Amino acid sequence: MRWLLTFLTCCLPIPGLTHPHVFIDTGLEFIVDETGNLTHVRVTWAYDELYSLFQLEDMNLDQDGDGVLTKAEQTHLAGFDAQWMEGYNGDLVVHSGGKPVPLSGPMQATALTEDGRIVTTHLREVEGGPVSATALSAKAYDETYYTAYEVTRPVTVSGPAICAVERIDPDIDGQLAQMRAFLLTLDANYDLEENDIPLVGESFATEILVSCPGT
Repeated sequence: MRWLLTFLTCCLPIPGLTHPHVFIDTGLEFIVDETGNLTHVRVTWAYDELYSLFQLEDMNLDQDGDGVLTKAEQTHLAGFDAQWMEGYNGDLVVHSGGKPVPLSGPMQATALTEDGRIVTTHLREVEGGPVSATALSAKAYDETYYTAYEVTRPVTVSGPAICAVERIDPDIDGQLAQMRAFLLTLDANYDLEENDIPLVGESFATEILVSCPGT
């Protein structure tokens, strides 16, 4: 996915086009109850090496530079990415049967490092009670595409039900072709910021489909 940054910044003619600044490898755990309903989603974020380095330096962690945090440092780091502004959806959109699933803010935040990368987890509860997991859809994305999410870490379902998991990867080439065609219709001096930058994040998002038998 990071080759997109090269394309978006070098190959497209319009200055100021949104492109990723942070890259996150994402994992998802869907937690279902004995009736096959979704109760929680646990999210894993593994940050890119450069962002991780800056964050650790900013928090004065891993000062020996060995890439391994002490337990105290892990505790201090946990939750650094869980201080969300009101209304922020956590860059995760979940639907059940085509209807949006409201999720709580982050809980049970953890953090550690793997090969110099910060890896965090947080738990989100389905608000208003469990929802059917017979036809779930989930996408991890930042609509502004400041952050690029790739679902490269495990996607699992926890609970007594035996569930099917499918992934639908985006048509990167097709989306880039559409974007390029659109941008080529614009004047080179067109100000995207003044005229609303296209929200392209969802176009590059992997969709996860989960189907759990109901009881």
